[in-house]
Amino acid sequence: MTADAGLRERDGADARLSAGALVLGIDPGTAITGYGVVARRAGGGVTLIECGVIRTSAAEPLATRIREIYDAVAELIERYRPHAVSVEDVFHGKNAKSALKLGHARGAILLAAAHRDLAVAEYAPRQIKKAVVGTGNATKDQVGFMVKQQLRLREAPTPPDAADGVAAALCHCMIGSFPA
Repeated sequence: MTADAGLRERDGADARLSAGALVLGIDPGTAITGYGVVARRAGGGVTLIECGVIRTSAAEPLATRIREIYDAVAELIERYRPHAVSVEDVFHGKNAKSALKLGHARGAILLAAAHRDLAVAEYAPRQIKKAVVGTGNATKDQVGFMVKQQLRLREAPTPPDAADGVAAALCHCMIGSFPA
């Protein structure tokens, strides 16, 4: 398993102290899980703290890959101590075997959040795209472009899985609920 941090804007401890509410957004997958940590300030402004991907090897047994996803997400939660975890829900149009494997990855992510008593928000892929891009039928390129625009980045996060993780966090920042 490798965790590739594509963009890191601030140190986790510094971000926690000055950011407002932190949201860890996750685009689950058994091979590549994208993630993004976004700070939502009191006025509603958003800042990217870090994004990247968690990669697992297809040569490893599924149970090992699921443990690696759990461990990596638990480490992100420990490092950033987010207020909420925003997870993309299963897309129902995929074949049953793919949906089942994706469900395993989602379970590992939800368990990591539950072990730390974090609020978890689950959003359908179309809901995330609609919140971030304005249409639920957006392409991966459009999602990446709008993530770049909304966070005022020089370029879209790569790979697209990382941009999708950031989009999940942005979605919660836009339509989710936060403690007063």
